[in-house]
Amino acid sequence: MSTDAPEMAPAEPTATGESSVAISNELVVNSLGEYLRGVGKRMRSGDSGALPVLVGLVVIIVIFQVENSNFLTAGNLTNLLIQAGVFVLLGMAEVFVLLLGEIDLSVGYLMGIGATITAELVAPPHNVNWVLAALAGVAICAALGAVQGALIVLLGLPSFVVTLGGLLGFEGLLLYLIQHDTHATGGTIQLPIDNVINDLENGSLSNAAGWIVMIVAVAGFAALSVLRNARRRAKGLTAPPWSLTAVKVGLLTIAGVVTVLICNHNRGRLVVLEGMPWIVPIVIVILVIYTVLLSRTRYGRYVYAIGGNAEAARRAGVSLGRVRWLAFVLTGFTAGLAGVVYLSQLGSISSDVDGGNYVLYAVAAAVIGGTSLFGGRGRMMHAVLGGLIIATIYNGMSLIGLNAASQLMVTALVLIAAVTVDALSRRGRVGT
Repeated sequence: MSTDAPEMAPAEPTATGESSVAISNELVVNSLGEYLRGVGKRMRSGDSGALPVLVGLVVIIVIFQVENSNFLTAGNLTNLLIQAGVFVLLGMAEVFVLLLGEIDLSVGYLMGIGATITAELVAPPHNVNWVLAALAGVAICAALGAVQGALIVLLGLPSFVVTLGGLLGFEGLLLYLIQHDTHATGGTIQLPIDNVINDLENGSLSNAAGWIVMIVAVAGFAALSVLRNARRRAKGLTAPPWSLTAVKVGLLTIAGVVTVLICNHNRGRLVVLEGMPWIVPIVIVILVIYTVLLSRTRYGRYVYAIGGNAEAARRAGVSLGRVRWLAFVLTGFTAGLAGVVYLSQLGSISSDVDGGNYVLYAVAAAVIGGTSLFGGRGRMMHAVLGGLIIATIYNGMSLIGLNAASQLMVTALVLIAAVTVDALSRRGRVGT
């Protein structure tokens, strides 16, 4: 593939090799009305994009608010954002391999290993700096992902089987690490109370810092959108109408202002508790980096090409093995990041990490958000949407007093509904 490809998000090839041009900025339109007509045409052809996810999220929120008026309170919504952090990161980890038509069943226990390594290093007697400890935990997860990727690529083994073996093996490794930690109490490694890692999930920015984060995020998005569109027009390439860019920036601004107002509301009872949780800007930064990686780099174009039609990509000169291997490395790396956040959420790590359930949440977050199980179609934003839906389900059902059994069954129904929509939309595109 040429290295001087247009600076635009690549078309996402479908599993049949057909190019599914992303709605966000690839439609050839001259006005906002033309854009909306194009969206309607795509929806009629079976490509509904993220609309079902957003509609489903709104419906779920309305149901829980009707059942319990406390659901939409500032305190509960902020808590929901905190709970979503681990689900979102695990979903992001799974997106890398799902785009290739692969799967990684080991991310739940990779997350546990990353958390365990980090906890062991920051706790006495090691007392390693929290940054170095977290980097070590994430690096080991990336290395384990690299081993799995090498087995899959070099030996031609199915990713399902290799990562299923990883699930079992990493669970054993997790138990070994905790059982042989001389400072683990009752199978649990406790984080020092004053360690910075505790604040990743439980700490908050100041009210002013929350506004600064929001303004920087919106301004950055607006500047990049304007510069990209201007650059494309200068090169004689198609670009979205300015009205569409203005609408996107306006919607993002509204979402950002609402989020900051909610987070800055005092949600404490005995003490003042306000401010945007640290996990929100952390997830935003990771989302931006991964989105740029998949949509603005040659590697990202290769991932979509392989997921859409591996044979066509091979004939075009793409190194299938290298791209697939790196995807498993990135999956392990992101699972390690989720492990650090998981450690912060609990303040400790124990031998009873339910990695089996968490891998299901990872796949569910990606697929519910809109990433295809068949490869070639999906974005990192889908993991954010899917993670929010899962967190909303668990938060809302806990709020109205439903037990874990009900939570699991409802999540299963939502996942099946998402896969059904994916399969039907895929069938519709093939038919056209």
